[in-house]
Amino acid sequence: MVQNRFSFPTNWVGLFVVIVLIPFSPLLISFDWDWLEAWAYAIVAVLGFGMSRWLVWRRWPDLLSERAQMLNHPDAKSWDRILAPAMALGGGLIPIAAGFERVFGDVHAFSLPVKSLALAGIILGYVLGTWALVTNRYFSGMVRIQTDRGQTVVSSGPYQWVRHPGYTGAFITYVGMSFWLDSTWSILPMVLVNLVVIIRTKLEDETLQAELTGYPEYAEKTRYRLVPGVW
Repeated sequence: MVQNRFSFPTNWVGLFVVIVLIPFSPLLISFDWDWLEAWAYAIVAVLGFGMSRWLVWRRWPDLLSERAQMLNHPDAKSWDRILAPAMALGGGLIPIAAGFERVFGDVHAFSLPVKSLALAGIILGYVLGTWALVTNRYFSGMVRIQTDRGQTVVSSGPYQWVRHPGYTGAFITYVGMSFWLDSTWSILPMVLVNLVVIIRTKLEDETLQAELTGYPEYAEKTRYRLVPGVW
């Protein structure tokens, strides 16, 4: 039976941060309620998160419990106890920096083609991340070999093309956020968080290669970790 961990106050606080504070932080910081790009980002972020969790609940309800307990797994890799929170923090700093730049900075709007690509990237990132989450029953919030859940290699859906499509989606989304919100200040946290994404991808892939049965064979067929044709 799947335990319901969402009754814990810390999980409700976390959901409030993810669903309200972070997506709406540019608006809450700037008080610029006419900032259409910030509204669009907030709507996409909230809908993206909500839709992904609803789809997972319909297909893998046990995965929601697994992710809700992410900080409580004793077998999680020690390095990921640093990288997972760093990735979450870095992703949140991007819209926060954009909000402060709107108040204190000299904002220069990016061109329409750049912003169009940025918005498309944000949406694509959420779609790819959701697809990976729904496809992979073992998409935990922390890197660990889930022997308690009978973890096996997943090679369908987006995992046919890259071995870590969830990280690919996050990478694309983070880049898009800075340019869509016209924020040069947020480029620094965007670069730093994507470095965390790359490091986490490398370490997770090495862990799976060493500890998950069948993963080395899968890696031979699916050559790229993060970006098809690149790495």
